[in-house]
Amino acid sequence: QVQLVESGGGLVQAGGSLRLSCAASGRIFRVNAMGWYRQAPGKQRELVARITSSGSTNYADSVKGRFTISRDNAKNTVYLQMNSLKPEDTAVYYCNAAITVYTGSYYTKDYWGQGTQVTVSS
Repeated sequence: QVQLVESGGGLVQAGGSLRLSCAASGRIFRVNAMGWYRQAPGKQRELVARITSSGSTNYADSVKGRFTISRDNAKNTVYLQMNSLKPEDTAVYYCNAAITVYTGSYYTKDYWGQGTQVTVSS
């Protein structure tokens, strides 16, 4: 059993900052790529940022220069530092990770967190 637990969401004024965290736990052999997605009301879920196990990153154009993704491999944790927040960043943010587990054999599966609400007021 693998779990992703997120924290750090909340309400912030435009121009403010928030830091999201997501920790993976359970019968983990290896955590591969990790990322953050978001879904605003009435919209599809979209990729915000992604980081590989070696530290390569990519970002949605809408957050480049404002958001920074990082990870602590020793803690199986990914972070999203969000600066200069805008009302259009308001959404539920979901953590995602590709995790290899071993239960007699190895297999890799995508796991999702429960989501954390980020609300940016104007």
